[in-house]
Amino acid sequence: MTDERRVLIWMCVLVGINQLGFGAMIPSLPLYAQSFGVSASAIGMAIGVYGLARFFVAVPAGYISDSIGRRPMLAIGGLVSAIGNLWCAWATSYPEFIAARFIAGAGAGLIVTTGQIVLADITVPANRGRTLAIYQGTFLFAVGIGPFPGGLIAEHFGLRAPFLSYGVAALLASLVAWFAVKETRKFTDHATGTIDPSAKRPGILQQLRLFAGGIGFSLVCLIAFMNAVVRTGGLFSIIPVLARERLGVSVTAIGFGLMLGSVAGLIASYPGGWVADRYGRKAVIVPVTVATGASMLLFTYAPNYHWFILACLIWGISASVDGSAPAAYAADVAPPGMQGVGLGFFRMMGDAGYVIGPLSLGVIVDVYGANTALILSAILLVGVGLAFWIGAPESHRSRTKT
Repeated sequence: MTDERRVLIWMCVLVGINQLGFGAMIPSLPLYAQSFGVSASAIGMAIGVYGLARFFVAVPAGYISDSIGRRPMLAIGGLVSAIGNLWCAWATSYPEFIAARFIAGAGAGLIVTTGQIVLADITVPANRGRTLAIYQGTFLFAVGIGPFPGGLIAEHFGLRAPFLSYGVAALLASLVAWFAVKETRKFTDHATGTIDPSAKRPGILQQLRLFAGGIGFSLVCLIAFMNAVVRTGGLFSIIPVLARERLGVSVTAIGFGLMLGSVAGLIASYPGGWVADRYGRKAVIVPVTVATGASMLLFTYAPNYHWFILACLIWGISASVDGSAPAAYAADVAPPGMQGVGLGFFRMMGDAGYVIGPLSLGVIVDVYGANTALILSAILLVGVGLAFWIGAPESHRSRTKT
């Protein structure tokens, strides 16, 4: 087994453990926040503050991982995430819960940012889409399957219990990172053959200016931003409450639907990565972004639980594929030796959506209702998908057999 494949396997184990814990608390998170007697916008704050922490650590995590290595950053991220989630379970007030969510988000930011950098280290453009698809499929499958056991745990042991589960999972992920994941900084130099390891890299601000000047990189970051807005503001915050109030389904049933969507996403992830490697990133990014918007409309008008399941399936497939292809695009356009900052900025834009999505859509729900919030989400997703189709240059296309 090659070093690259071994790293991929252990990274999938790490992210699977960690995101299973994250997924376990999705059905109960808005309900747990609601138990403190707060409004829909305050529920959005409970979700958004997690992304705010990830936003602040994304670029520093990438830059520091270029200096001290990927493995220490992954291990530290697991420990910080565990501390934050265990504190969430023991929080006695809404402000304390918000502070704990911030700590948990900072740990998660270290993990998700460094994880994508590791995958960029061990790949080249010709196989990057498929490799990231395997990783992203594992990521989203674990997030999606987590709500089902998480819903059962919440119903039998209370709304705090899923946070305890996530804390334990984060500790396990930290152990995997330290003892099983091989350091990958050297893979970047070896794979490209163009980097002098002793050469001084540009400063963080200079690197950010280089990335911001690229239209393709800016647009793919906008894709990441809107996907996060809709995922956290719509799927995590609005849809569980909407399904419970309009369709009368239990927390377990909501988690089961999300789990089915993630299973479908796992099945679709590798074919999506293969298409991105063979026919280009845009051939995947544009249609699945539009499909994600369509799933929001289906959630909005689902007349019964069967239609809710269909919306979950469409969401799961499109979100899985739309998670790996944009990341592959961002890694493609990153100059040699700058993957850390480039992917850190890409993650930061997604985390900005994580913050803005729950807060802005929560306010829209309070003022105009859930339908308006979800319809607006669909329109924005379709719009950004079309903008990428028109304005972004293709970063990689190979029509030869790979």
